[in-house]
Amino acid sequence: MAPIEFNLFAPYNNGAALIGTFSDWKEVPMKKGEDGYFRTAIELEDGVYQYKFKVQSKSWFFEEDQWVEVVDPYATDIDNPTQNGVVRIKDGERIVDTYVWQHDDKPLPADHELVIYEMHVGDFSGGEDDPFARGKYKHAIEKLDYLCDLGINAIELMPVKEYPGDHSWGYNPRYFFATESSYGTTEELKKLIDECHGRGIRVLMDGIFNHSEAESPLTQIDHDYWYHHSPRDPENNWGPEFNYEFYDENLETYPARKFVGDSVRFWIQEYHIDGIRYDAARQIANYDLMHWLVQEAKQAASMKPFYNIAEHIPETTSITNVDGPMDGCWHDSFYHCVLEHICGDTFDLERLKDVLDAKRQGFMGATNIVNYLTNHDHNHVMAELGEREIFDEEAFRRAKLGAVLLMTAMGVPLIWMGEEFGEYKYKTPDQAKIEWTLLKNDLNSGLLDYYKGLIALRKNNHALYTENIEFFHENPEAKVLAYTRWNDEGSRLVVVANFSDQFLGGYSVPGFPENGTWHEWTYDHNVEVGDNNLITDLGEYEAKVFVWH
Repeated sequence: MAPIEFNLFAPYNNGAALIGTFSDWKEVPMKKGEDGYFRTAIELEDGVYQYKFKVQSKSWFFEEDQWVEVVDPYATDIDNPTQNGVVRIKDGERIVDTYVWQHDDKPLPADHELVIYEMHVGDFSGGEDDPFARGKYKHAIEKLDYLCDLGINAIELMPVKEYPGDHSWGYNPRYFFATESSYGTTEELKKLIDECHGRGIRVLMDGIFNHSEAESPLTQIDHDYWYHHSPRDPENNWGPEFNYEFYDENLETYPARKFVGDSVRFWIQEYHIDGIRYDAARQIANYDLMHWLVQEAKQAASMKPFYNIAEHIPETTSITNVDGPMDGCWHDSFYHCVLEHICGDTFDLERLKDVLDAKRQGFMGATNIVNYLTNHDHNHVMAELGEREIFDEEAFRRAKLGAVLLMTAMGVPLIWMGEEFGEYKYKTPDQAKIEWTLLKNDLNSGLLDYYKGLIALRKNNHALYTENIEFFHENPEAKVLAYTRWNDEGSRLVVVANFSDQFLGGYSVPGFPENGTWHEWTYDHNVEVGDNNLITDLGEYEAKVFVWH
């Protein structure tokens, strides 16, 4: 038996007590120190226990000093049916679990090399024959060979912090240190991350630091100590919003900052994650906080690469550039512009150039933006094409055009799960499991092969890792744009894209960057260029990629 300390930070609450299976749910009194923590220590044998705190609430929606039961805001595991916190004791110490990491020594790709795959664990895979089976961490592990074969080298998990119920996108986190139990155990999440590392795949986490779910423990303890009293922007409100500006002068602390900082460090140290996507950064609207969080994250990650990405929509250069807090941000204008062009809604050369070369928008480096054709917040490209009565081969041709732009634009590419083979489901927070059976169709498996080829092209042509891009041929009448990407080591390639519904036979591309032999990647053959002029056939809505030998 060893004395195990339980503590609860509740500086302005008058009383608190500990209850749990170890006391038959009878109250164990806690004493408050001058640092604002209630504490007690109890002798516990090694084992697993459930527990909660009782506290005299300071939240305005309770009676004054009303006793309420709350889960430990720092609980690392939740028993889903009872919503009690779970504590594990081993060798007289509190532990999260007994997982032993296997692949911490494996080298991982740098930020500029990343091709990111965004995944919702519950909808990614699991029980392929049953459309309603919940996907779990272990099913994602079973699909890692597929992802390796695709060539991606980073997974961005939609939120996996414990949320109420068994199905959600996870943007309603109730507990910030516990993992979503419907996906599996803490060990299984660690195994997923470890197995990714073993294959050279980094794991980025979706972090929700703007708000929490309405019954999150801190809301019950002392709502206005942690959160803004009411939403600052009622149109964009998803729950109580952390008040990062509030400073407690008595204790010399920013309580909300400290809480999320502790959470960020915990996920990096305990789960070995390799980056964070910060949800709703525009709503957080506090660069000081973000600078500090990013610094805390990088210190916790120590020597290994750690990528901090803001979801700031619409995007803004200030969040990533010289004084900006983040490494990168979601490039939403890329999505809107490219989708409109592959759907044939519009043709605007200047807008296209702006999103393909984000330096024109004021971004500085290739890792400052993350490009995507779609993500969890938008429909799949196939659904958008279908809305416009574009189906079958015509739709797949346009999806390939989008894929070329995604993989050859300046920036880090991100693929929303299933997009790589033409998943067509509409965006929904309800269950929408990936239709893996589509891969039995030639068109779908053909698109998958095309994505594999483009990802391999990125890995082999480091020109695509740079911010170098030059538009050397523009033809607004024929709707053709050609650009070149290069680096200082002699890697160079050219993309020629036709955004019209016309076949352009024997099309002349003047101003070609080099004379000599180029490899036409799309159809795998060599072409000769003389007088800096290339003659080629361009199919409707087709991009061709030429690689310098």
